[in-house]
Amino acid sequence: MVPSTNYSVRAVHCHHRASDDEIYHHLCRIAEPLKRSIDRIRKARKIVIKTNMMRAPVERFAGRRRELVDDSVMRAVLIFLKEHSNAQIVATDTHFKGGVENINYIPLLQEFGVEYIDSSMPPLKTYEVPGGGLMFSKYKLNACFADADAVVSVSKMKNHAFMGVTLCLKNLFGVLPLPPHNRPRDYFHHLIRLPYFLVDLGMIIQPCLNVVDALVGQSQCEWDGEGRICNALIAGDHPIATDACGTWLMGHDPASDWPTPPFKRDRNSLAIAAENGFGTVDLNDIDFQTDLEPPLAGFDSRQFDSAEEIAAWRKTTCEQALFYRDHQADIMNKYGGQYILLQDGEVTWYGADTHTLGSWRELHGTKINQAPWLKHVGPADEEGEHFRVYEENLMKLC
Repeated sequence: MVPSTNYSVRAVHCHHRASDDEIYHHLCRIAEPLKRSIDRIRKARKIVIKTNMMRAPVERFAGRRRELVDDSVMRAVLIFLKEHSNAQIVATDTHFKGGVENINYIPLLQEFGVEYIDSSMPPLKTYEVPGGGLMFSKYKLNACFADADAVVSVSKMKNHAFMGVTLCLKNLFGVLPLPPHNRPRDYFHHLIRLPYFLVDLGMIIQPCLNVVDALVGQSQCEWDGEGRICNALIAGDHPIATDACGTWLMGHDPASDWPTPPFKRDRNSLAIAAENGFGTVDLNDIDFQTDLEPPLAGFDSRQFDSAEEIAAWRKTTCEQALFYRDHQADIMNKYGGQYILLQDGEVTWYGADTHTLGSWRELHGTKINQAPWLKHVGPADEEGEHFRVYEENLMKLC
């Protein structure tokens, strides 16, 4: 690879049965050469760690956590941060079920004096996306990011049924506050919206150290998939560059896009980020050093629906969003302050609370090829949704 002054990524072989000391040694090998990351961490007064902490029961494969970052990797990250910084360290994720007993890693966080912050709870803050954003211009997130000097994204190597891969960028989805303080997750985890939204999150949070636990990984989907032994650790100073290298090691082309596997359902968020100047998916533009060869194991995303159905849903999602844009005043007069579902040019549901909506498959009703589109009806500047995204995607679909 040709070295670049913009992005650095390191990946190393680390056996999935390695000891804690060996894992820490390998983490140091790949993280300490990341000068930009180390500089930020050493100067930081406050560091926020984001990893996925919410999953029960914990699934294991070959002696390691299969769906979440393994305890040994998390321990190595905490030791590394403690040895390279005197900063206050907090860890955050969105808590669904209540009670610290349902949060993975709490004993580990307590051992290292790391505070847990529920991303869903106040105080919250509205963050403007640098450059105006791709999907929305602003988002409501926990205030812990406002005074963070460094953010660390620690992720698992997995395929994702909706997004193709889930690594350090997709890991950030977990910082979204839940209702009643924010929109429901389905609002953002929505066809067309999600990959652009993830890039917006990345641009707001901008993790300076990105670690991928690939001791073991998971193919097919993010939950209840198939375990894979990968024997690897990855670290990088930019989430997109790190994920591009991780995607390549999974055996996928990080520059590919829908409908090329594994991006079978929606666009590749990494490619979108690179198109808009946030990182790169060109490995020739990354100082990428590794002793590994792809694929680390057999990876692909599970396809639940036919390619024809997915294409129809993408097209009609764009059409409904643009219908809303063109009829916003009339819809505002009738449904202002409520959520609506638009399908085939009609409001098929409205209400103040979306938790009773049920599954998206059921919401299609008899119009199986007409996707429902969810929208909160409010002033145009309430969220700053960029409808040009739908125009651009519709042009490619037509």
